[in-house]
Amino acid sequence: MCLAVPGKIIGIKDDIATVDYDIEKRNGKIISDSEEFSVGDYVLVQGGIVVEKIPEDEAKRALELYKESVKD
Repeated sequence: MCLAVPGKIIGIKDDIATVDYDIEKRNGKIISDSEEFSVGDYVLVQGGIVVEKIPEDEAKRALELYKESVKD
């Protein structure tokens, strides 16, 4: 099973987004022609590909739940 954790785009160069996960930064390739991505967007990245934009409130709630679960 794969767990996708939302991250925040902090930079975009060509079709590569730099995504900040608080504990690390990773790159993801943007391949979607149907969705625009911008710095500040929260996204899910799987297999090195930006797969979905997540509303900020949902992303922040998911991150809170994730942080709570790793404390235990």
